[in-house]
Amino acid sequence: MKNKVCLSLILCLLVNLAGYSQSAVFESLSFDSQKLGRKVSYSIYLPSDYNTSKRNYPVLYLLHGYTDNETNWIHMGQMKTITDRAIANEEAVPMIIVMPDAWDTWYVNQYDGKVPYEDMFFEELIPYMEKTYRVRSNQESRAIAGLSMGGYGSFLYSLHHPDMFCACAPLSAAVFDDSVMDTRKAKSHKDLFNRLFGPGDEHWHKNSVEKILSDWDENKLPNIRYYIDCGDKDGLLEGNFQVHQIMRQKNIKHEFRVHGGGHSWTYWRTALPEVLKFVSQTFSRS
Repeated sequence: MKNKVCLSLILCLLVNLAGYSQSAVFESLSFDSQKLGRKVSYSIYLPSDYNTSKRNYPVLYLLHGYTDNETNWIHMGQMKTITDRAIANEEAVPMIIVMPDAWDTWYVNQYDGKVPYEDMFFEELIPYMEKTYRVRSNQESRAIAGLSMGGYGSFLYSLHHPDMFCACAPLSAAVFDDSVMDTRKAKSHKDLFNRLFGPGDEHWHKNSVEKILSDWDENKLPNIRYYIDCGDKDGLLEGNFQVHQIMRQKNIKHEFRVHGGGHSWTYWRTALPEVLKFVSQTFSRS
């Protein structure tokens, strides 16, 4: 009987230890945003040794696309499985991954001040994460990436706040020149983009990746590593190529990758391991 009891206790202990050795994803948590006057939902990935160590971790902010939310990188993007595999194979370092909900804000401060999402991100979301979780709070340990609308958001944030991130990896970024934006404001995204950017070009130019890069002072280039990736059948490829050309002219160091594929989760799932490897290499240099 004693042997059976001891064996049961050992098995329970092993089960508990096994649980602690697994990475964890928590979906649709939230915090109260004073700036937005509402709760902001987020999902978070914690590496397998989070509960058994006392270390602080580098962080990747992983942004979703238009019409998605804080759960799509988990369910459609298979983020947990891909990240677990990359870390286990030592292709990525253990990191925390934060996936906030951005609704249809395009990650910008709305022109009329009614929805200051970008201000919320930097003044509330990042501080909340660094207070609530064991997240390193220095630039060298903070990266940002995203797909489509989130690719645009990650690119924009790296340019608006170049002292906040060490690496930026936009995937299939929704970056437009003025002519494309004018067309979208007049037709396909008329209500949305007019609500976000307002009349004229003033607020749009403050949030145009191409405009910001074109006007960038070449003597003050951002100290950020860039990894830009877009499919060869993606309708957003032209905008990504234009950004690549501007960055080449400005001597902004970056990697530009075009692989076979379109604007799809199949493409982004394939791209995510390279993003994790890229940001991990940057973290390791700090």
